[in-house]
Amino acid sequence: MKKILICDGLDPFIREEKTLLDREDFRIFTAKSGPEALEIHRANKMDLILTDLNIPDMPGDELAMEIRRDPGMKRVSIIMITSLRRADLERCAGCGANDYITRPIDSRKLLHKAARLIDVQERRDLRVLIKARVIGSFGREPFFGTTCNVSASGLLLETDKTLARGDEISSSFFLPDTERVTARGVVVRVARQEKIYHYGIKFQDLPEQDKKMIEDYISRHTGC
Repeated sequence: MKKILICDGLDPFIREEKTLLDREDFRIFTAKSGPEALEIHRANKMDLILTDLNIPDMPGDELAMEIRRDPGMKRVSIIMITSLRRADLERCAGCGANDYITRPIDSRKLLHKAARLIDVQERRDLRVLIKARVIGSFGREPFFGTTCNVSASGLLLETDKTLARGDEISSSFFLPDTERVTARGVVVRVARQEKIYHYGIKFQDLPEQDKKMIEDYISRHTGC
């Protein structure tokens, strides 16, 4: 049975959605504060934790970092609920969460992310939030950007470079404590926030050593 912990005020919203949670093989726990969430997870070993970045007594990013530091608790997927403020997104990126979703909450998107993370068969393709400088090129034109998250199959790229779905690019970036990762990829999703674009990049023919570096990095920082 899969166990989901929902922190501080998200429970009524989540329970309106029946697609994911009304299944016999899921058990739902709730917590009103960060310390309570730690206590519940320590005792029951959750498969997924949904938490707001700003929860009582212990912010969500501190909760995630505390979990990742403990070998007995770190093997859990974490989704952070946050605002679009850059400072909040950076807090999410540095705390070891697997993914985030911004307010106002898109219920379909949240449940899709939750379903993907809780599916054991997809754990090999988990993503981790990370801010890393990217040197990219499209055709012969170089550009610069930042990763928002990365997985063994692709990355979410933030840049002011204008690209379109289907464009093929090359990218190069460093994960902390690793060598350079160099990858070719194709743009599969496009979103714009003011003057900044966010592109979902799917890797193509990622070298095996680079794939292993990404998988090892994700394993070290999520325990999954």
